[in-house]
Amino acid sequence: MNLRRPNVLSAQAPASGLCFQRLACESAERERPLQMDPIAAFEQYEKEALAALESAADADALEAARVEFLGKKRGRLRDLQGLLGKAPPDQRPLLGRRFNEVKNRVTEAWQRRKQELEKPEAVRAQLDITLPGTPLRLGRRHPLTQTMDEFKDIMGRFGFSVAEGPELEDEYHNFVALNIPEDHPARDPLDNFYLAAATTATKGLRPDGGSIMLRSQTSTVQIRVMERTKPPIRIVSLGRVYRPDTMDATHSCMFHQMEGLMVGESVTMAQLKTVLRLFATAYLGGDVHIRFRPSFFPFTEPSVEVDMSWRGDWLELGGAGMVDPNVLRAVGYDPEEVTGFAFGLGIERFCMRRHHITDIRRFYENDVRFLEQF
Repeated sequence: MNLRRPNVLSAQAPASGLCFQRLACESAERERPLQMDPIAAFEQYEKEALAALESAADADALEAARVEFLGKKRGRLRDLQGLLGKAPPDQRPLLGRRFNEVKNRVTEAWQRRKQELEKPEAVRAQLDITLPGTPLRLGRRHPLTQTMDEFKDIMGRFGFSVAEGPELEDEYHNFVALNIPEDHPARDPLDNFYLAAATTATKGLRPDGGSIMLRSQTSTVQIRVMERTKPPIRIVSLGRVYRPDTMDATHSCMFHQMEGLMVGESVTMAQLKTVLRLFATAYLGGDVHIRFRPSFFPFTEPSVEVDMSWRGDWLELGGAGMVDPNVLRAVGYDPEEVTGFAFGLGIERFCMRRHHITDIRRFYENDVRFLEQF
């Protein structure tokens, strides 16, 4: 009986040939990195490894990428190690260092990707469903409010605290305690806003018997603070003041001031000038030019006016000086023991200088096209 054994062998031959061909291809593929320039092989390995790790969508895909690029038995990292053994001895230190750098970067990328995939899906998407929703923003803060907040922050860094005071004032705190005599032009009824109804309603309740008015300066706050606080003092007060000025590009009948006061032992004019220069630089930048011009105020002696250079001219920012001894006595301080300085600055003008606004009236027109720029 003829079983035709040769035919069985001939049928198996093609399959064996395919196996040998596949093994030869895989061997050639593994040998390919060994035939490349080592530096180029390192770069190609790193590029492909990082791309594979980044594209791994789940733990199984990441493990497959790890085995391929970082496996100790069959991974491509082993093929790169063969390059080190074939390199000339003088090149091995450099190649060894580059090999370790590439290996470390790929290992770190694998660890990062592993941590990311271990996170819950919501966290991976940067969404924490336990947090409250983002509130809708309705409107925005007025540029003057933004400016005053920044003023408080700057002066806070200089060691000044914020004090508040009433906008409705009596003549004592607005004039008398500030050493402003009755015949001074600042007390002219035509230069102030007096409130007849408030004056009548509070008559007999005020020890000075004076009139009620809208404060013309924030200096009233320094009097109220010193009346109830012992030195040392370092405060600022920001708020509205009122004067019946003619409205123009740099004047308004209602505007904002920042009053500053520092009282203690050995307070000097040099400290006042330093504080004002540092403040102007902090808010307006290093290119601002400030000058101090001799002047006179009843509540400071000596006194200066503070100007800044703007648009080819000088713009007054406010007044300053050493607290007059009569003001210190009015609040019960001994001018032989303590000294102090005070300053009042126009907030609008600082804001105008920073944002290149040429007309103060823009702040009060409620034009949304203007306000939405801040």
